[in-house]
Amino acid sequence: MKSKLLLAIIFVLPLALASCSKKDDAASNGGSEDYPLEDCVVSGEPLGSMGEPYVLEHEGTTVKFCCKNCLPKFNKDPDTYVAKIK
Repeated sequence: MKSKLLLAIIFVLPLALASCSKKDDAASNGGSEDYPLEDCVVSGEPLGSMGEPYVLEHEGTTVKFCCKNCLPKFNKDPDTYVAKIK
């Protein structure tokens, strides 16, 4: 009985931990499961590489930047950057 329990723990625990790590990866890079990009639309830097991503709603589209410093460049030509998300 103990050996069956031990085998179950050995095989089930890694699967449970692996499924959690996928969610943690999305959160650690600033992305989310419903946001399609892992990098800033302006700089190309990974989201979360400079702290919490700066998030903006632009005409109904969520846009995430690596930092707030990317906002002025985005505002010069937002349609170009929003197209990258869609």
